[in-house]
Amino acid sequence: MRAEPTGQAALEARRVEGLVAAQEKAVALFAEVEKRGLVAPGVGEREASDRIRDLANEMFGTTKHWHKRIIRSGPNTLAPYKENPPDRTIGPDDVAFADFGPIFEEFEADFGRTYVFGGDPQKHRLLGDLPRIFDAGRAFFGAHPEVTGRELHAEVERLAAEAGWELGIWHAGHLVGEFPHETNDGAKAESYIAPENDNPLRRTDRRGQACHWILELHLVDRERGFGGFYEQLLDLA
Repeated sequence: MRAEPTGQAALEARRVEGLVAAQEKAVALFAEVEKRGLVAPGVGEREASDRIRDLANEMFGTTKHWHKRIIRSGPNTLAPYKENPPDRTIGPDDVAFADFGPIFEEFEADFGRTYVFGGDPQKHRLLGDLPRIFDAGRAFFGAHPEVTGRELHAEVERLAAEAGWELGIWHAGHLVGEFPHETNDGAKAESYIAPENDNPLRRTDRRGQACHWILELHLVDRERGFGGFYEQLLDLA
């Protein structure tokens, strides 16, 4: 009979289970978002965000989000996270994306998806490239046990450039955990998958817990005036 983990191993097993379960709920939430057409032409960005907030509460009783809820469309998709572009109505030929951080029980999810309306082939190419580049970045992480934040960021940047896109933000992901997780601060490079982080991503944090990561892609075409977004757990399936 297999022994159950105890002590620190049991705590870590619970953390992993909680983070994976939180992401599974985020996947289910955004599948329902798509099914109901909550992000769609003619809908305002703020209105779409509020609809998703209410759906999360309806489906899972979620009332807290650990970061601001984002729906961006058209030229607003070029804006990095910290900016707050004016609310706009999603157009019939727009790209739009969602970036949400719902808290399920005490665990954070961080989840992003992109939607393309109309027939622009470049926008549809972006829609296909986002998960493909995410999977390639995750494969690189899996193949390099000692990979640092700087090295993974450089690989994601290379993959994006190879496909004809730029990175729209200064990092390619961050720590995630229980709410509130290890402080993510621009001055704390070790909390990000970023050029300034020369630490191995597979390490423990200051509390001795294993670090778990979100891989975050914001790919943009500044010349054509649009971008897309895709994020979820990097190191846990």
